[in-house]
Amino acid sequence: MKSCPCVRRGILTAIASVTCLIAGISSPQTSRAQSLIPDGARLQAVGQVAFTEGPVWHPDGTVYFSDVENSRIMQADAAGRISVFRSPSGKANGLAFDPQGRLLACEGGNRRVTRTENDGTITVLADRFGGKRFNSPNDLAVDSQGNVYFTDPRYGNRDGMEIVDDQGEPIEGVYRIATDGKVTLVLGQEMERPNGIAVSRDDRHLFVAVNTNDDQGSQRQLLRFDLSPSGSVDPASKLVLFDWGSDRGPDGIALDSEGRVYATAGLNEPAPPYETADRYKAGVYVISPTGQLDAFIAVPIDMVTNCAFGGADRKTLYVTAGHKLWKVPVTTPGYTAWPRAKP
Repeated sequence: MKSCPCVRRGILTAIASVTCLIAGISSPQTSRAQSLIPDGARLQAVGQVAFTEGPVWHPDGTVYFSDVENSRIMQADAAGRISVFRSPSGKANGLAFDPQGRLLACEGGNRRVTRTENDGTITVLADRFGGKRFNSPNDLAVDSQGNVYFTDPRYGNRDGMEIVDDQGEPIEGVYRIATDGKVTLVLGQEMERPNGIAVSRDDRHLFVAVNTNDDQGSQRQLLRFDLSPSGSVDPASKLVLFDWGSDRGPDGIALDSEGRVYATAGLNEPAPPYETADRYKAGVYVISPTGQLDAFIAVPIDMVTNCAFGGADRKTLYVTAGHKLWKVPVTTPGYTAWPRAKP
């Protein structure tokens, strides 16, 4: 396994040593003057299942995450013990908690967004728009009022895509489920294939990770849009915060308390014919609200899929990558919609 060198832009170097407790591999550590990661911090593997995605932290110390390949939602307790929370999960991907602490899930296999009630029953929040089934809900985020935003791309086989625009072109959109249950398309053809998503603490911005990984010359970008108090998005406000070029683009994203975006992206080894590994290695890219690359947390294994903040002080970043759940301490607290992060 190759070690993860610094990003070749002179902006920063890899600032966190990476250790896999299961495989026993590591990469060198360097530092920058104003580090967002404590000196000596080490990314540790919490547990291993199969294709991991969508981590989310609960105040009781449990981290929930998706085992997409085996259609399970897993849970890791504070001691790192792994168990199955729900199976089958409809190939759940992105997870989040609503303001009442109920687990929300994008079930890509079932083409729907669900909520697990406190008694364990499953409530379908949305499975259709305009009477047509979604493509494959991927990731979701909850704003301060409890409205849910989710992305609906289609990776792999594109047969059976039902939602199309006026020209008959498939829509891979971003949707909003209001607290009253109304579903609205907030972004349609403004991007190629939305993946990770986040809402800013003040509900003024919507961040979307675009990772079209099976086409040449496609978008691999982190985008920001203005979000109105009514929940609508201004397409003209689209701002490209970061572009990964021909390398693997961003998958999942999370926000810290200072508005930085933590985006999982990159590859240590190229994935021809569409994804290179020329400039951006596998890891978590910490991007400022203005698009500056502030830090990079190297991950020594492909593929890095998602991340989320947790811990009592929100200073632990959980990362899903390479069939494993990882964690690494950070110096700036993360932002979580639930429990509501303090201003």
